[in-house]
Amino acid sequence: MLWIFITLGVLILFTMVAYNRFIRLRNQADQAFSTIDVMAKKRYDLIPNLVAAVEKYMQHERGTLIEITEMRAKAMQGNLSPNDRVDLENKITRTLGNIQVAVENYPELKASENFQQLQGSLNEVEEQLSAARRAYNASVTEYNNSVQLFPSNVFAMVFNFRSRKWLETPEEERKNVDVKKLFNS
Repeated sequence: MLWIFITLGVLILFTMVAYNRFIRLRNQADQAFSTIDVMAKKRYDLIPNLVAAVEKYMQHERGTLIEITEMRAKAMQGNLSPNDRVDLENKITRTLGNIQVAVENYPELKASENFQQLQGSLNEVEEQLSAARRAYNASVTEYNNSVQLFPSNVFAMVFNFRSRKWLETPEEERKNVDVKKLFNS
């Protein structure tokens, strides 16, 4: 009879430890995501200034400017799930990259002091976002491992803990840099 109580006690203790570990890992991922949120807010604050500086030069890319403005508004509403927010952040990153590529076709814009300051600020924020993404992805990896690996995955199913998405590098940023093309431009 005593071994039943001991076994039951160990099972309850193991369940409490497993549940608390999931909560700790989830909170760690949430904290890392909130750091991204702070950096993203800085980026969102720069976007209207960037659009205003670029707008008069880039008439042909008006669709891209409208798209980035709409995505900024959607992100700032704050009613997105973490996974939807990750998807939107990845899309914003790709679109900002498209703007940077389009700028290459406008030498007078590249020479603008206002644009250079904005571009420098945006680059700084993007570097901070990159560091925050790495921290978030590390937290999500640890959390997802707990959600997916046996035996903790059993507790994850029981307590309804679900895997999270990573912030990923856009496909065009994964391609190798064509150094020859860079020196010819």
